Amino acid sequence: MKTIHGVQYLRAVAALAVVIFHAAEKTGHHFTIGAAGVDVFFVISGFIMWVISDRRPVTPARFVIDRLRRIVPVYWMATMVMVAGGVAGLFPNMVLSVKHVLASLFFVPMRSPSNGEIWPVLVQGWTLNFEMLFYAVFAVSLLLPRNWRLPSIAGLFFLLVLGGLATSIDNPLMLTYTRPLILEFVAGMVIGEFWLKGRVPPLAAGVALIACSLGGFALIGLLRLPFDEFTVGPLATMLVVGVLSAEASGRVRSMWLPNLLGNASYSIYLWHTFAISVVAKAASIIRIDAALSMAICVLSGILIGIAGYTMLERPLLHRSRIQPAAQSLAG
Repeated sequence: MKTIHGVQYLRAVAALAVVIFHAAEKTGHHFTIGAAGVDVFFVISGFIMWVISDRRPVTPARFVIDRLRRIVPVYWMATMVMVAGGVAGLFPNMVLSVKHVLASLFFVPMRSPSNGEIWPVLVQGWTLNFEMLFYAVFAVSLLLPRNWRLPSIAGLFFLLVLGGLATSIDNPLMLTYTRPLILEFVAGMVIGEFWLKGRVPPLAAGVALIACSLGGFALIGLLRLPFDEFTVGPLATMLVVGVLSAEASGRVRSMWLPNLLGNASYSIYLWHTFAISVVAKAASIIRIDAALSMAICVLSGILIGIAGYTMLERPLLHRSRIQPAAQSLAG
């Protein structure tokens, strides 16, 4: 599939937003809205999966194998680094259990023995639990006629969300898989269908959508308003549609650094917290200015991600013959 540069750049922006969010959190600053990078990732994921399945049809088994090869190796490496650090006592607040480690490795939502949150050992891996649900449902949908796939997935996800809203079950699986967050995948698929049909807004409308989206994110961030998928999900959707409008108009050019950051976004997402934790701790010990400390944290998070992509992820991709253009949150 031909690389859609606008989507590549959005993946880079989403990853950097998450990095800044965690860097700010560790250095006493405020950038909570950066967590909305995950929402952008999910919309992109739905879009990419829908488009590539149309342009390069695969069997359900092939789809699942490709996704597992794409996600699992690097994620397991990062998780085991966390486990090793916990065993070595580098993370004093971490409580390890065999059950939780296994649940983390196999994408089963479970409450962490460290704090009771529904988080895997590598905390940011919580998003991959959602991705795996989407991939599993998407794989099954490939058995259906094409015209039934999108309505079937959308219908199932809407039923799951409605079920979650109508009940108060405290089971981690139910709490995870009934969150309205899963509807962002559906939004991405709908965008993908319009993209395939060549039905994207004109450039002026696209620019307006980008401006409204960024303005909404900025308003939430500056006023420190509470937000969830009901508020940032539509903003993420608008942003993706706006960027695709610019892409369709031919206004988006290939640029080396944004492309690199887009390709490395999965590794940046997985590895950045390691660097940020070390730098933030060192900065507090030697009393570096908080603003400088945050800047170094952000830079180190990006660099460790690029290093992980170059030395681990990209060689694995080439070995598996999986193209970066067919990636979502996972790179």
